[in-house]
Amino acid sequence: MAERGQRKTAVGVVISDRMDKTVVVRVERLVQHPKYKKVVKRYSKYKAHDERNECRVGDRVLIIETRPLSKTKRWRVMRILEKAPEAVPEVVEEVTGDDKADDQA
Repeated sequence: MAERGQRKTAVGVVISDRMDKTVVVRVERLVQHPKYKKVVKRYSKYKAHDERNECRVGDRVLIIETRPLSKTKRWRVMRILEKAPEAVPEVVEEVTGDDKADDQA
């Protein structure tokens, strides 16, 4: 059986996981501006297939190029490199009427 050629891979951050078995991954690359020579960040968004719906927003993932899976989906999630930190719920202090009087005085 013939061996497959080298496939393109990219590392990015999941920015959307609302679709079923699909995530949107934002891949960042650094490019030098042709005139001003400053290094500028450029971003590309790819839709990637996530078979087990494991990815969450904020996860760093390795994606690999694959055959067309749908009209816009051409990548597959190979593995999750780093899980996103869990969101910590913020504690909101309630302001009572006595506190308002102290603040105004």
